[in-house]
Amino acid sequence: MPSEFNDPLWRQVVAGAQMLFVAFGALVLMPLITGLDPNVALFTAGLGTLLFQLVTKRQVPVFLASSFAFISPIILAKGQFGLAATMGGVVAAGFVYTFLGMAVKIKGTGFIDRLLPPVVIGPVIISIGLAMAPIAANMAMGKSGDGTELIAYRTAMLISMPALLTTLIVAVFAKGIFRLVPIISGVLVGFALALTFGVVDTAAIAAAPWLALPNFTTPEFNWQAILFIVPAALAPAIEHIGGVIAVGSVTGRDYLKNPGLHRTLFGDGIATTAAGLLGGPPNTTYAEVTGAVMLTKNYNPKIMTWAAVFAISLAFIGKFGALLQSIPVPVMGGILCLLFGTIAAVGMNTLIRHQVDLSEARNLVIVSVTLVFGIGGVLIGSGTGPDDFGLKGIALCAIVAIALNLLLPGHNDWKRKRPDESGL
Repeated sequence: MPSEFNDPLWRQVVAGAQMLFVAFGALVLMPLITGLDPNVALFTAGLGTLLFQLVTKRQVPVFLASSFAFISPIILAKGQFGLAATMGGVVAAGFVYTFLGMAVKIKGTGFIDRLLPPVVIGPVIISIGLAMAPIAANMAMGKSGDGTELIAYRTAMLISMPALLTTLIVAVFAKGIFRLVPIISGVLVGFALALTFGVVDTAAIAAAPWLALPNFTTPEFNWQAILFIVPAALAPAIEHIGGVIAVGSVTGRDYLKNPGLHRTLFGDGIATTAAGLLGGPPNTTYAEVTGAVMLTKNYNPKIMTWAAVFAISLAFIGKFGALLQSIPVPVMGGILCLLFGTIAAVGMNTLIRHQVDLSEARNLVIVSVTLVFGIGGVLIGSGTGPDDFGLKGIALCAIVAIALNLLLPGHNDWKRKRPDESGL
């Protein structure tokens, strides 16, 4: 370990707690949206980070936690196949990272450039964000995802809009470390308003034990659920590569070479597979934590070990989990109006940053068909029974985008035009 990493133990502990605080809002929001147990998400985030550190020889200062790219597939898969089968899909999704890591080890990063160029990744990410827009709007108005009213419209809007406004203000105007916690700021304001309006179930919090084992779930393996979840791993795999490059630029180290992109992908895959085995959401590297690393200039990977330890410890506090699960729907809905739009904006930025020319028929075809298939609800097959074949949503649009890119002529043209771009 480099000499600049020999911080006093107390400083490592404090820095680790701060990193968990930065990641906390997004970490628990994803399981709350999808109906997973937030305590399990805390546990698997901590465990996943430790496994990642083990695989990468504790060289990369990143924290792994709940991936928002899987929100739509998990919600839909849970309704169609059940929680256990959905977790089987998450386990399989972890192997996507492992496969990509092996391919990078054997073929180099050019393999990913050819399979997943910006013209594929961009519209898939846009679809992930916009496919969930109606659910965010319903939740902000006090309804469940399918439109059933849970909280009166006026009350819901008086909660969701201030929560959204707070998130926007903190994200844009806050300074220092506070700029990195817009989600948790919005949740706190929304929850305070929900308490004022009397829509928080405090009885469940009071009844919960102080110490409790998280509600771990054993996965089941259903090929339809696996096919439903696995394609969603493509976007966070690219996000992972970008995250590793970003933290490398912050710390001044080339993590693509040491410990190597194959190791970081494998570590992320192991973390996601472990999460699925226990009933937690898939893991990904957190950009807000990278931002905190840049702000504090604390590049010691040991602080992420402490962040992981704190996350695992919080997972066993029963009342804490009950408090998180008592957050009313409008609080999350208001924040999701920004969050899902942000995911779509990341996809648009991918197309813009790599100068994907949509005046070219090939690119226009790939982007157009991918968006309609991903957002419009196109179904290939029947999918009406447990043994019927059916593809829709993110799974379908990801497969279609990859197939069109490989089948249509000129799929390497963007690389020849942009020799200065890494494509990541």
